[in-house]
Amino acid sequence: MMEPRIAQDTADFRELREKGYIYVDKTEQLYRLVNGVDIGGKLYFISRPRRFGKSLMLSTLACIFRGKRELFTGLAIDKLDYDWAEYPILHFSFAGIKAKTLEAFERNFCLRVKKVLTEAECAWNEEASPDANFNQAITDLAKKKGKPVVILIDEYDAPVGHTLTDTKLASDIRQELSDFYIQIKECAADVRFMMMTGVTRFAQLSIFSALNNLNDLTMDSRYATLLGYTEEELDANFDEDMRKHAQVMGLSYEDYRAELRRWYNGYRFAKNNTVRVYNPVAIAKTIGPKEPTFAPTWSKTGRPSVLINYLTMHDIEDRDYENVRGISESTLDVCNLKAIKPVSMLYQGGYLTIKDFKNPYFILGVPNEEVRIDLNSLLLQYAAKEEDGEVLRDAAGFALQEADFETFFAQVRALFAHLPYGSTEDRVPEAAYQRILYVLLAAGPFRVTAEDRQAQGRADIVVESDERVFIFELKVDETAQAALAQIKERGYAEPYKALGKPIHLIGLNFKSANHSLEGSVVETLN
Repeated sequence: MMEPRIAQDTADFRELREKGYIYVDKTEQLYRLVNGVDIGGKLYFISRPRRFGKSLMLSTLACIFRGKRELFTGLAIDKLDYDWAEYPILHFSFAGIKAKTLEAFERNFCLRVKKVLTEAECAWNEEASPDANFNQAITDLAKKKGKPVVILIDEYDAPVGHTLTDTKLASDIRQELSDFYIQIKECAADVRFMMMTGVTRFAQLSIFSALNNLNDLTMDSRYATLLGYTEEELDANFDEDMRKHAQVMGLSYEDYRAELRRWYNGYRFAKNNTVRVYNPVAIAKTIGPKEPTFAPTWSKTGRPSVLINYLTMHDIEDRDYENVRGISESTLDVCNLKAIKPVSMLYQGGYLTIKDFKNPYFILGVPNEEVRIDLNSLLLQYAAKEEDGEVLRDAAGFALQEADFETFFAQVRALFAHLPYGSTEDRVPEAAYQRILYVLLAAGPFRVTAEDRQAQGRADIVVESDERVFIFELKVDETAQAALAQIKERGYAEPYKALGKPIHLIGLNFKSANHSLEGSVVETLN
């Protein structure tokens, strides 16, 4: 028998099963959905960040509704009372539809819909709109096959997300999509099951208001782990591979799991279900190759276009994204395309997740280390508008790693020289300087802690590399020497002496008149 392998990049359930790849079994939850066990409905929607297994879920549902029981041998649904009847299926994906004009969108959308309907052997009327053809196809297919139709829609929101730089075009496309999706309600009697997925919840799409029987699973506690891997699922499916990877990295299994958790776990998708999950792509691309290091994986597969398109037109708020407090659920939905909040886009894009819920407010934060690195790279990129953020990050990171402080301070000065502080601000608070420095450092290959709590106070920033520890204290309109004296007087280095690494105490002073780095001093403890 073929040894199970870890698939690096596939969303095809049949391929996973036929080639012996590991499939983390989600079929018990899918059974409850297709049989209406929990909710008693048949129309579902769920949003999740990109690369979280949405396409694989739809492929799995397609195989269930095609009656392909042989693909489910040994899985949970094979042991449950399911009839394995075959239903007609219309399976759409709108991920690749990009257009700079409404006419171009209409042309591309029409071609995509026509392809799906004709492959399902439905008639296509060239004189009718895609939504009219969709309506007719549902009715005709149900009549022809003698069974209601299953509708699967992947990346329902992609065409809107691709056009956020043009609010008028995005609004027009949103209306066109609404006209298409509303046909599901018109033909509800001929629909057996519908699942729609996407990255963003565009709350004003008509489907959310007109389909009053649409079941939104996005924050449903019962389906909080439908997408993503739990700790228990890692144990059940990847135990042998993780143990081999731990050996490659020279870590005990307990230390390995702790680091794996810090790097890739942390996503929570429900108010009242506190279970956190791993991103499936991050696990596959880390445990599969078994390289002797942890590194960003999810972010290397591409950033969500909906977020990047938004950021090209908007500034990111100056705030602590590790602890975003007092956010209502309505803020997390994308309603008014002209007034989208950065927090909404970062949450929908997977850069923020639920840390806590205190009715009716959420506390959000960065889910894990790999996302923290990519988020801070993004923040750096859009903060240093006249400079190349990645060049600054790499130059500063390498210099600090090598303890080349002259070069490091030069990069810090370059960063602050290009920050878009308002000319009317008399004084930028110390916390603002700290956040920007944190962003620069956390975008690099370090373990960074802001406001490191200790017995006699809180060090502004502590940075750990494999070989060194750096303790930063910042002052505004004082002196770098005063900052250094505070580090020494309050013993900020004491907790790190046991590591046996050189500890660099770094005092920085910024000048409020021009927001520049005015003074710096370093003292090294060996």
